[in-house]
Amino acid sequence: MTDPRPSSVASSTATAHTPRAAGSMKSPVGDAETGAAGANVADVDDCPDGGLRAWLVVLGVSSGICTTFGFVNAWGIFQAYYEQYALRDMSPSDIAWIGSVQYALVFMPGLAFGRLFDMGYLRLPVGLASALLVACTFLTGECTEFWHFLLCQGFGIGLACGIVFSAGAGVVAHWFKKNLGLALACMASGSSIGGTIFPIILRNLIETQSFQWTLRITGFIVAAFLLVLNLTIQRRLPANPHPGPFIDVDMFKSATYVVYCLSLFVSFLGLYTCLTYLSLSGLLAGVDPDLSFYLLSIANACSLVGRLGGGVLADRFGAMNVMIPGTLVAGVMTYAWPFAKTKGPLVAVAVLYGISSGIFVAIMAQPLVRMGKVTEVGMRTGMAFTIMSFGALAGPPISGAIFDRTGKFEDVGYYAGSTVMGSVVLMIIARQLLLGKLFGHA
Repeated sequence: MTDPRPSSVASSTATAHTPRAAGSMKSPVGDAETGAAGANVADVDDCPDGGLRAWLVVLGVSSGICTTFGFVNAWGIFQAYYEQYALRDMSPSDIAWIGSVQYALVFMPGLAFGRLFDMGYLRLPVGLASALLVACTFLTGECTEFWHFLLCQGFGIGLACGIVFSAGAGVVAHWFKKNLGLALACMASGSSIGGTIFPIILRNLIETQSFQWTLRITGFIVAAFLLVLNLTIQRRLPANPHPGPFIDVDMFKSATYVVYCLSLFVSFLGLYTCLTYLSLSGLLAGVDPDLSFYLLSIANACSLVGRLGGGVLADRFGAMNVMIPGTLVAGVMTYAWPFAKTKGPLVAVAVLYGISSGIFVAIMAQPLVRMGKVTEVGMRTGMAFTIMSFGALAGPPISGAIFDRTGKFEDVGYYAGSTVMGSVVLMIIARQLLLGKLFGHA
């Protein structure tokens, strides 16, 4: 697939808040992928903010997110299955390491890929990651030992998902500005769709097919979605000829950036605890097994409402103004989840948690776009996501260890809910640092 560029692209030095007249600056820029040079450099505000090409990129990225983040969001099905069958001699905390490595690697490659993205690389790493994801999905079906699952499902699938996710988060910002919240929400909706259909597919296949064939069929589905991604993904802005250091420590001189990164880290210490153990808690409470497994699909389906609604509201009222109340509700639901012991309360928690967590996940990258140059959004977002990944890595095993020690989910809920609430406090501080006033679009 060719990589055409419009004649007007963003300046490598203009910021999102410093417009320049179109054509006021010209610079020959090399393309790391195509070798092309020469492009008229214009104001970043000249981005299409819509149109067929831009929305095709969103469609492709959403397809990729459907199979990556959506597949990872189905981890609760694997957690319950491994505890009951494949790895029944291991503790929930140990098994949770597979899922936590997956979660962490969705975000951890952001730092390395962010720099590659700023240098112009996109389609090659995405293509390689797609091949790795399909291969590891097939190989997971052949695993029999814990280290097999950790290597294939934890590291292999996690790394591939991380590259695809990092690419999507960066490239969408090339095509949208005023409607960035909506575009990111549409992109993130792929996670909700994948998180809805994959648990249903996996649950039904596991009941009717062997585990090996369940993963083989899933692998073919993943390959189909990734084909759409690879055919449509495309950057708009030229490569940055001077990408700077691998890590830009100057970004940490911004108190706003530091506090916001910390809020993301703290949030992921507890945000995915509910999703990880929701199905298992339903089973242990004596709820019908079919409903217990479908709770994960219900939560992910409802997160679609939060993602799309959050994106629209973020464009109108500001991303952080929408994230803060959404994350607050997610924290309350995390506190409430362990006390839901019957069908009605469990479904209610799944619905409300899905909507509120969907708001957070859909637009968590949007405030980062405003914190510096658009042409450095890859590095800035990558650094933030790498920091956040350590929270995703530690969170589920900590929750599992608490459950192993106490034998009940109430203490798990106290821990996870408190971390989410702590992130809300940090978001409020970051918002105040960004605006410098109580009211405003942030």
